[in-house]
Amino acid sequence: MEFYRQISLRPHKVGILAGSFNPPTIAHLELALAASRCVDLILFAVPRVFPHKGYSGATLEQRIEMLDGAGPAIQHEIASTGQGLFLDIARECHEHYGGQVKLSFVCGRDAAERILHWDYGRPGVVEQMLGEFELLVAPRGGHFSPPVEYRHRIHALPVRSGYEEVSSTEVRERIARGEPWEHLVPERIRARVKEIYS
Repeated sequence: MEFYRQISLRPHKVGILAGSFNPPTIAHLELALAASRCVDLILFAVPRVFPHKGYSGATLEQRIEMLDGAGPAIQHEIASTGQGLFLDIARECHEHYGGQVKLSFVCGRDAAERILHWDYGRPGVVEQMLGEFELLVAPRGGHFSPPVEYRHRIHALPVRSGYEEVSSTEVRERIARGEPWEHLVPERIRARVKEIYS
């Protein structure tokens, strides 16, 4: 894990928001803000590889730059990781923050469903993951009801309305079609987003 922004804090609870941030959106910041009420520190983790998709558009360095420029007003750090699966990212975080830190991954309903139903190639991976971290799940395209056996490790994350359907893909598509997009990204990075994606 390579850190681009660090602060002097020894957290007890870390919320991990992992994503491509291609580009960062107002929904990313809303997720981080909501999760910051549950944890001491938010880690924006930018995987260099993804197990379920590729990406194009901004480079890793540009995405880190935009994320840093968005400047969420919460205790946060930014790092890139060579890992794509949450389990591997969690282990990197335990190495960095210490084995006693409590980790929670912040995600939307769609990502939570993908995590629980992904074919990991062997049984017991979901139970293993939820033994190492919890999930904070925001509504996205509907409310998420976790299976009964996981409810002690998966928690609803309330977010303000109006953010559920915002996505980086929508921003890129709107830019490509010449449609309004500025309202979907943080004001501080709008000029940079226009430079990179137009």
